[in-house]
Amino acid sequence: MTQPPRTSLGFFLTPPHKCGYLPERNAVTIFVDPRRTPNVRSYTALSQHGFRRSGDHVYRPQCPECTACVAVRVPVDEFALKRAQRRTLARNSDITLIPKAPVFQREHYALYERYIAARHTGGSMENPEPASYLEFLTATWADTVFYEFRAGSRLLAVAVVDHLDDGLSAVYTFFDPAETSRSLGRLAILKQIELARALQLRWLYLGYWIEDCQKMSYKKEYRPLEYLQGGEWRREE
Repeated sequence: MTQPPRTSLGFFLTPPHKCGYLPERNAVTIFVDPRRTPNVRSYTALSQHGFRRSGDHVYRPQCPECTACVAVRVPVDEFALKRAQRRTLARNSDITLIPKAPVFQREHYALYERYIAARHTGGSMENPEPASYLEFLTATWADTVFYEFRAGSRLLAVAVVDHLDDGLSAVYTFFDPAETSRSLGRLAILKQIELARALQLRWLYLGYWIEDCQKMSYKKEYRPLEYLQGGEWRREE
């Protein structure tokens, strides 16, 4: 497995713990030492090696007997819309994308609560608090933007996005669970691809894909897609 990039950051491994994606398995995670603060440049290098962040914490699965978690990214200049994706964009032609600072806004949080209640009942994310909401989505050292998706004055979705030196990193998206016909989660990815192109960035980092996890199957809809395997990014058209 690929080694972390050589930076001034430190790393440590967790003991085995229950996997959050495949509950029947144990996981080991490598973390950037939280006593040392990354920046956009070092986080860009870490993203190129399959790391993600949750709040201020930067991590990557490092399981000795499992390689199910595969970091994936979209080469945005080569991405080509499929018919279904064109229909998604057409259905949402009334939506405007508005960048906002990564700070607490009551309207955002109310939407987040509705989304979590509909999509993550019974899980660790259920019944969020305002402090834990921002701790999860933001990092003191990251260049993070909350992109609002609005139809007129109505807030339909928020995509939390980190701006890197070579791309965008899709941190999290939450949306109105009642608007199923709009496919807002898929729309958020399409709009981030458009945004990365407009900013002349190469990649949209989508986090991890797991073949046996149905909730992650949507990531394969965006082609070509690159997978980090054996320390090398490999492309699937």
